[in-house]
Amino acid sequence: MSTPVADILTGHFLIAMPNLADPPFSRGVALLCQHDENGAVGLLVNRLSEYRLGDVLAQMKLDCADIEMADSPVLIGGPVQQERGFVLHRETGNWESSYRVNTEWSITTSRDILVAIAAGEGPRQAVMALGYAGWEAGQLEQELLDNAWLTAEASSRILFETPLEDRWTAAAALVGVDPRQLSTYAGHA
Repeated sequence: MSTPVADILTGHFLIAMPNLADPPFSRGVALLCQHDENGAVGLLVNRLSEYRLGDVLAQMKLDCADIEMADSPVLIGGPVQQERGFVLHRETGNWESSYRVNTEWSITTSRDILVAIAAGEGPRQAVMALGYAGWEAGQLEQELLDNAWLTAEASSRILFETPLEDRWTAAAALVGVDPRQLSTYAGHA
């Protein structure tokens, strides 16, 4: 019995092919957080917003004494609900609203994780994003058939250690591809 595509893409990167010119996704890397028969949800992990973590914490009336932490970048997670924050992190916790992506990562949307981060008691490896990317049922599968995306099993190294500007090529390298060498058009044999 074969495994449906939807069951295997959660926890994978979507890596934009050169022909994907849609501004939010051009040269984008998205971590698929959920993918099932109802559609898919992901976070872009290589789009820098105009905010720093300290800005978000200050908006929430939280003080952060750790200057390096306060200067952490906040990402644009996608074009949907950009006023909503998502914290992608490794360590589990007793957060009010978390979703387990896989055995390695969780997404938390509740204020308590930001309180912990501001106090220096949050996850050691975490990325904050505003907004998310969403695909309706069948939409992502069609985009994959149209060669808009490469897929690769996601990597903690890329999520938490690789500079944002290098994530697109680093993610593609996971499957042995240099996306700068690819054609901007695709065909089907």
